[in-house]
Amino acid sequence: MNEYTLPIIYGVVFGTISRAIMLRTDYRQYPTYLHGKVIHLALGFIAAALGAVAIPAIMEKEFTAVTFLTIAASQFREVRNMERNTLAELDSYELVPRGNTYIEGIAVAFESRNYLVIFVSFLTTLIYIVINWWSAILFGILSFIVVRKLMSGSTMKEIVEIEKKEVHFNGAGLYVDNIYIMNIGLPARQKEILQYGMGFVLTPKNFNVRSTIANLGQRQAILHDVSISLGVFRDSGTPALAPLIKRDLDDGRIGVFILPQNQDVEKAKNVIGAVPVLENAIRMPSESKASKKNRGK
Repeated sequence: MNEYTLPIIYGVVFGTISRAIMLRTDYRQYPTYLHGKVIHLALGFIAAALGAVAIPAIMEKEFTAVTFLTIAASQFREVRNMERNTLAELDSYELVPRGNTYIEGIAVAFESRNYLVIFVSFLTTLIYIVINWWSAILFGILSFIVVRKLMSGSTMKEIVEIEKKEVHFNGAGLYVDNIYIMNIGLPARQKEILQYGMGFVLTPKNFNVRSTIANLGQRQAILHDVSISLGVFRDSGTPALAPLIKRDLDDGRIGVFILPQNQDVEKAKNVIGAVPVLENAIRMPSESKASKKNRGK
């Protein structure tokens, strides 16, 4: 048996397990069970193998062999493009679409997790060779905790206050609390909306959050997740029954109008609170140089 066989096996095993930990089908039903998971687990195994063999290649002074990592990076960028294109095609068939910002966030996550697998397998193999096998096991277990932590980003409940508010009409105007949503003129549609509609107001906890929740992609993510989790009272060709989010221009609050089939208020609040804060939607206007300069004055 070659002296590098066991270190490589350790690296591949721990790298592949870390990818399995980061792969989860949840209420969004992506990746799909089972074929979508097989694809990503296979890519995780390939990433783990690439990371594990890099250390032996370096130690044997086969520096040209390490260049395959650059090829791997280009391949994983293709994974990102594949996910983006697939989800964009499927999005047109959703009653409440994810939106391009949400799709881009999912695609970036799948690409970055393959790089995390390379990192885990690379370091596990290195620690096995430099120190010993039980240190490699200890690091592998620690890496599982780290990748699990990296999976969970910020959620809406961390940045906004969520309150149930009344859905009502003022003439033909539909309002959630005092936030205008849309114009509905047909009495039959107004009756359906008052029967099935539910309204929530999301109040930002600080100034930066105003810009984040104003992002149209972040708003669409909220509507999609709520509609997936609670169902939606609508069908194609019924624009008056579309869930919507509108913004109060004075204070930055947003009014969420949904038509859930499950009329559980607490569950709806929990779902809204669990919606991920999209990386592409995050804005930090208070951190700009102009804002810091004004604070200094």
